[in-house]
Amino acid sequence: MRIAVLGLGVIGTTYAYALQNAGCDTYHIVREGKEVPQMIPVHLLDGRYNQKGEEKDGKYSIKLAPNNEEFDFILISVASGKLEAAMKTLRDRNIKGTVILFCNFWNERKEVEELIGDYEYITAFPTAGGHMEKDGKLNCVLFDHIMLESHEKANIHNYDELISLLDSADIKQEIPHDMFEWIWIHMAINAGVTSTAAREGKIDDPNRLARELMADSKALSMAVKCIRETLKTVSARGVDLKKYNNEIFAYKIPAGIAGIAMKKLFAGNELTSRIMTLHNDVNDIMYGCRCVYDEGKKHNLELPLFYGNMDRVFAGIS
Repeated sequence: MRIAVLGLGVIGTTYAYALQNAGCDTYHIVREGKEVPQMIPVHLLDGRYNQKGEEKDGKYSIKLAPNNEEFDFILISVASGKLEAAMKTLRDRNIKGTVILFCNFWNERKEVEELIGDYEYITAFPTAGGHMEKDGKLNCVLFDHIMLESHEKANIHNYDELISLLDSADIKQEIPHDMFEWIWIHMAINAGVTSTAAREGKIDDPNRLARELMADSKALSMAVKCIRETLKTVSARGVDLKKYNNEIFAYKIPAGIAGIAMKKLFAGNELTSRIMTLHNDVNDIMYGCRCVYDEGKKHNLELPLFYGNMDRVFAGIS
């Protein structure tokens, strides 16, 4: 299959690397005139075949997508608020294909569909992460699955081909009740974690904050209590959280026990702990926190832990 990836971001390139190794033709849509290397080195902690992950090194060959081309799928993983510009790029360059959205967004489905326009699209969510090193190496983590919208709700003509594509790269699929609602839950959980990690008012070093949080069972207990608060914002949007018990079960047990269990999980699972430390995009992290914060205020929700943490963060970056 022919796969196009918008940009050379970490998420898109990580999955393109896995798909290229599975035999797909992968291309990148980049700004005209932008300098792009023909190859980048990759260090991957690969969780597809081993629960503990396997350290692997490889090389990823980069090809640029020409204008006026059609692809089987176009993978878009953009930061907050940039989906409209991403779709404009596709239209301006007359690049066609079924869009896979690998994005955090707090939007309603109707809002996203207005931005997507006449492109077929499916909402998904990556279980991968990483960053580009100063020497140009991609340092990344890849789990064995992605979250994927159901066939019925996606309504794309080539859903079966997408499943075959993912299977070819040994990437399983988990299908939640609704992908939009699942993303909101994911963002609310992340906001609770982030606000706890940054409770002293500083967020300039997410890597250090993540490492300190994962090693502190009391702080993790605080994060659980904060997540209970932030999940109220999702309920306020009309989401029935009972349909997502698997996602939120860990935050229902006593916070002290949950904190101890989470500390053990991070200590014993390199995949989970490393993905926590590799996401260093402060603007993207703050987008999710701000969305949850504003939603809580909109509905006059009582979220004392979360608001207190975030108010200190906002004061520190103002």
